[in-house]
Amino acid sequence: MSTFAELLLNGLSMGSVYALIALGFVVIFRATEVVNFAHASLLLAGGYITAVLHDDIGFWPALLAGIAGAALVGAAVEFFVMRRYRGSDHSVLAIVTIGVDILLTTELTRRIGTDVLPLGDPWGDDVLTIGSISLAHTRIAAFVTAGLLITAFLLTFRYTSWGVAMRAAAESTETAALMGVRLGRVSLGAWAVAGGLAAVAALFLTVFPTPGLERATSLAALKAFPAAILGGLDSTTGALVGGLIVGVTESLATGYQSELSFLGRGLGDVAPYLVMTVILLVRPAGLFGTKELARV
Repeated sequence: MSTFAELLLNGLSMGSVYALIALGFVVIFRATEVVNFAHASLLLAGGYITAVLHDDIGFWPALLAGIAGAALVGAAVEFFVMRRYRGSDHSVLAIVTIGVDILLTTELTRRIGTDVLPLGDPWGDDVLTIGSISLAHTRIAAFVTAGLLITAFLLTFRYTSWGVAMRAAAESTETAALMGVRLGRVSLGAWAVAGGLAAVAALFLTVFPTPGLERATSLAALKAFPAAILGGLDSTTGALVGGLIVGVTESLATGYQSELSFLGRGLGDVAPYLVMTVILLVRPAGLFGTKELARV
């Protein structure tokens, strides 16, 4: 029972980090109706900036610089690339984000090389032990930080003018534009917010027990993609629930790998996709996604 509780707590912690990444997918989709496949490179950019600066200016200023840098990269992608394709088919825009991701990731992986870059976090390898349950301080910090950020975003999304504008744009871009909503500002803000959230997620993906930032760190965004899909790409609540489901599923599948060896190795890596597939078979729009209605 203690093993299950430990795996569950670790899964919820990682799930909250996946929820931050999934929320970035959802924010951009709600603002532009485009699936952003460049999100992995935003995550890698934020983590890289934090990693190279923490020795010179300290961890907290470096983290703020990483968040600001990733937000700036996201805003630059929207302003200099995506805005030039405004009015194009959404599938074309999604392909454009793939090209952007290839360019950014190639440059960042070239800079990182074969190194593993620590981010200089203050928690180290400290572990909290309660009875027979052990939980790393980094996992606790991840859960608390993600909870605070997601709560702050949901409040902003609901009660600020930017949030109202984004909800209006998600409902109908044409109507929102006619009512005076600056769609360009909404889109720019969405990309910046997504970049900032990705930078925070990069921190907790690369601290203990992970050795640090490496070239493959950006692949974590692929684990968060099922979270956004199974929760519903147009649902902020779905991003949260989907992230927790993916985190718990991955943790339990990895922890009980020996008992599930008949299913093959690496079950923890594919389990989130299996859960996503099962849920989409039942609810094609995701758990909280909006069903599209068509008049025939």
